Amino acid sequence: MLRIGIDLGGTKIEIIALDEAGRTLARRRVATPQGDYAGTLAAIAGLVSSVETELGCRGTLGVGTPGAVSRVTGRIKNANSTCLNGQPLLDDLQTLLGREVRIANDANCLALSEASDGAGAGAEVVFGVIIGTGVGGGIVVRGQVLNGPNGIAGEWGHNPLPRPAGDDLPLPACYCGRFGCIETYLSGPGLAADHARMSGTTLTPEAIVAAAGSGDAGCEASLRRYTDRLARALAGVINLLDPDVIVLAGGLSKLDRLYTEVPQQWLPHVFSDSVCTRLVKAAHGDSSGVRGAAWLWPG
Repeated sequence: MLRIGIDLGGTKIEIIALDEAGRTLARRRVATPQGDYAGTLAAIAGLVSSVETELGCRGTLGVGTPGAVSRVTGRIKNANSTCLNGQPLLDDLQTLLGREVRIANDANCLALSEASDGAGAGAEVVFGVIIGTGVGGGIVVRGQVLNGPNGIAGEWGHNPLPRPAGDDLPLPACYCGRFGCIETYLSGPGLAADHARMSGTTLTPEAIVAAAGSGDAGCEASLRRYTDRLARALAGVINLLDPDVIVLAGGLSKLDRLYTEVPQQWLPHVFSDSVCTRLVKAAHGDSSGVRGAAWLWPG
């Protein structure tokens, strides 16, 4: 059985093909057509056609998307790739590709991948976090994705940042229409915007991390604010869900200091005398989300 997964991200669309044992047979990516829904559909179809032609067979298809499919309209909602919102993505892909397609939130795909054979393997409750172009969360309990009646279980990035004060203020505006969402602080663009506001200098997240490593005081201060905010936000998850493992993925998950500093900083905010939850980096790295999309067809 050939399983094909698509990770529809804000900056790239990635495809992977897995065999029955979960081994990678093909993997490639293209840039996401910005603000172009028709172009996005065409890019996905092109990737699927290319991989199936290369491998000489047809596969099942799972797609990880930002946002979720509305239970009311069947259309995409809550996507930070806003050209997807209100679009019948599932129906359009099934028509275009001539087969059943399964769609899940990209953070759910991450959590499923890591709970299946990654950093959360064997854990009863896994909370998967994407900190990249946007911020998302997904929950897997005993190997099963938790969706919820509204299709938003784990949708953590649009909760307000806990206990905002000092440098957290004024609350930044979010594309969703609210202010002070976790995503506005902890996404890559959020880190860059915070640094620009506090220092007057515009840098990419990668440049901020590199400069902090070289001793730049302003960039180091930005990363300290970032780890403190991540700790507060994850403490809220622990208080509510009490997961065994929290797995980080996305561009900012590559920042090694998160895994030592954040567990120390979340301690005062967790309602317990000790915290056994582990904070770990996704074992499959950039492949976690796309692998989880492929595993939406469990075989």
